Amino acid sequence: MRRLARVALLCLGCAVCSLLYGLSQLALSLEQEPGGGGRQRQARDPAAPGARRQAGSAGRGEAGTERYDYMKTHPSEKMHLAVVACGERLEETVTMLRSAIIFSIKPLHFHIFAEDQLHESFKDILDEFPYEGKVNYTLYPITFPSESAGEWKKLFKPCASQRLFLPLILKDVDSLLYVDTDILFLRPVDDIWSFLGKFNSTQIAAMAPEHEEPRIGWYNRFARHPYYGATGINSGVMLMNMTRIRRKYFKNDMTPVRLQWRELLMPLLKKYKLNITWGDQDLLNIMFFHNPESLYVFPCQWNYRPDHCIYGSNCKAAEEEGIFILHGNRGVYHDDKQPTFRAVYEAIKNYSFGDDLVHSLLQPLEQELQKTMHTYCGRVYKVFIKQLTKSIRDLYARRSKGR
Repeated sequence: MRRLARVALLCLGCAVCSLLYGLSQLALSLEQEPGGGGRQRQARDPAAPGARRQAGSAGRGEAGTERYDYMKTHPSEKMHLAVVACGERLEETVTMLRSAIIFSIKPLHFHIFAEDQLHESFKDILDEFPYEGKVNYTLYPITFPSESAGEWKKLFKPCASQRLFLPLILKDVDSLLYVDTDILFLRPVDDIWSFLGKFNSTQIAAMAPEHEEPRIGWYNRFARHPYYGATGINSGVMLMNMTRIRRKYFKNDMTPVRLQWRELLMPLLKKYKLNITWGDQDLLNIMFFHNPESLYVFPCQWNYRPDHCIYGSNCKAAEEEGIFILHGNRGVYHDDKQPTFRAVYEAIKNYSFGDDLVHSLLQPLEQELQKTMHTYCGRVYKVFIKQLTKSIRDLYARRSKGR
């Protein structure tokens, strides 16, 4: 009997020890997990070694929807901005870069793709910019796949389709903001960059609609190919999580097999080249027609174009908050057809870094805009300076705090 009592006591002791060990492991696991009340596990950088998944095995959710189940990361402290400049676009590109520098907070790295004859001019101008440490740049040649370079160069405008190859060329860049040369920033680049953190688990890029008003829309009236949404999308301002773009497998109408970005471009061009009008933008519309879950859509004030006002104001968000990014397509910065757009361009082009922004930029601009009220865009000229006024006020407030 005494022996049985000893055995029972020994078993009880082992059970208690096992229970205590189990509780300690549970507490440790809770401490490591987010929301567990202790130290939070740091989000893994999807571009870091070991973070990439095997090709074709990126987590696919229900109904075949591809999902990215890694934790969201904080955007890099340095913002990457890309532009493609060919022909007579040197001055326009430099003016765009100046507008990006004026208000932005975090450091900027410009990735400038340009024809060889423009490189020295870009270097001479950018090296004179007085923001050492805040702005860096890299110049690249125009580069297309050698076996199809001729076809890509002829697509729409010279060099325009270069943007399609940015995820394949800038392999070490995780996220990128691409803009056309005729873009002007009227608020910090930081604010559009912050949309990266708002992407859901399936979104890989962000663009704005081509039109707000279907009655004047181009795609819904004339397109001979699939396009995104009700009126298509405009690719002049395109925010990209390039790590996600490179690893995604895209649905398409050429094969039941999903294709990666690098596999998709040439077959897409071959199928639709006789039916597309706006080149690479049309190809992007086709891609996101088949993969709508992958696109985040900006409100119109992030890509405000002449179509938003030349037939009457049709960007309600800009009426309420002002224009955040101005897109002077159709060459309106360089002719007299839309003097409201040209006035903004000239004001930023002629502004000298370090001058008082109110007296040297805002006030002269408002005076010029008041002269354009004979046009539809001029009648709503206040939307062109509403956000600009706020950006200047915020910039001076930040400088006051930093003293």
